Amino acid sequence: MNIIRYHNPGRTDLGQAFDRFAVLRGELDRLFDSPFGPAFRTPRSFNRWTPALDVYQDKDQFTVVAELPGLKKEEIELSLHDGVLTISGERKQEKKGEEGYRNERFFGRFQRSVTLPASVDDNKVKATYQDGILKVVLPKAEEAKPKQIEVSVG
Repeated sequence: MNIIRYHNPGRTDLGQAFDRFAVLRGELDRLFDSPFGPAFRTPRSFNRWTPALDVYQDKDQFTVVAELPGLKKEEIELSLHDGVLTISGERKQEKKGEEGYRNERFFGRFQRSVTLPASVDDNKVKATYQDGILKVVLPKAEEAKPKQIEVSVG
């Protein structure tokens, strides 16, 4: 017995478009779960992940916050060179058996670089890591901080 989707003539075109996307996704899921699925998956060398990060700035400092869940602080590398902060490391896959039933988390090496628009005081940079969140505070160098100019009469 075949199941036929009910078509409501009062539905909008947008609703029909979302229905078609749902059907397409279902078909793709079935394709990748089939015996031919491994042939369609991305090769391991291209399976890179890029952690999300935010960069904030105020008059005194830059703050970079990166999400690095599942890493130990020893697995995180930070470097600052010529105004570029680089965060890198590797998240290793836990071996649970021959091949996982479903793998959605990314593993492997990563690298993110942020070019800072002003010079920083290298000696005062501080980094903390807690609950999978890396926070790097980079104080601006004195010459990069805004200067207040007094206006005189006359």
